[in-house]
Amino acid sequence: MSPFASPACLPPACLPPACLYVGSTWHKRFAPRPHAFRYRLFQILIDIDRLDTALSGLRLMRPGRFGVMSFEPRDHGDRQTASLRPWVTARLREAGVAAEATSIRLLCFPRVLGFVFNPLSIFFVHGGDGRLEAVVYEVNNTFGQTHAYVIPASGAAREQQRATKRLYVSPFYKVEGEYRFDIAAPGETFDMTIVKAVDGQPDFVATQEARRETLCDQKLAALFWSIPLMTAKVVLAIHWEALRLWLKGAPFGARPPGPRASASRGEASRGAAPCKRPAGPIDKVRPRSAAA
Repeated sequence: MSPFASPACLPPACLPPACLYVGSTWHKRFAPRPHAFRYRLFQILIDIDRLDTALSGLRLMRPGRFGVMSFEPRDHGDRQTASLRPWVTARLREAGVAAEATSIRLLCFPRVLGFVFNPLSIFFVHGGDGRLEAVVYEVNNTFGQTHAYVIPASGAAREQQRATKRLYVSPFYKVEGEYRFDIAAPGETFDMTIVKAVDGQPDFVATQEARRETLCDQKLAALFWSIPLMTAKVVLAIHWEALRLWLKGAPFGARPPGPRASASRGEASRGAAPCKRPAGPIDKVRPRSAAA
């Protein structure tokens, strides 16, 4: 049996403690001004209970804050403790989401040369049979604020989920409307669509598509040179695209106070189709393979 078989079919102990996902992200704004862009990326999917073995034997990725590449658990959760499980289980409990949480896997950017910024990190919560029980979307903005959307899984092959927007993430959008997620647990591939809608009308969509790769030094070296300084480019790209939007005349809004709660509950919408994206003149910029 392949160690890279679908996680929905295997108990957690049969899965590798960490692997890579290599792909791209595509974002499109419908309002206040049409705008779209695409970037290549890579992420690490790591079992938060097996951090001691996940990176063993690697020279180019190590635990902690520093290294050519590295994974620091304190970049997530409460930012204080090295164990992420208590933070995730506390969020599940606060949100009233029942889960065995036999396995919790985190999809995120690693540090590159000691730096990382994760606009979105995703915790996949699995039961003992490998079934997806919940998803925790940890959203960060460039102002140091963070909010987690905790959403139970419906048990479908693909999950359609929704959550009320709570965190300010862009000066071009108010804190209003909802996010609609179309997602499946990472397997041989990973793809996800997030639509933000206000009063039922989409004004933003982000997609991500990636393929799983073995976590090894050879692959890490290739990614280091083919997507150089990726994590720094994430922040640079956020500000560059904001400048482009501002030059297009998009209205710029002030940042409100952060949400009072660090997490909020969303809902699974089993059998519901994801929010329909309206066609537009810049749809043609979307590549056949894109990711968000």
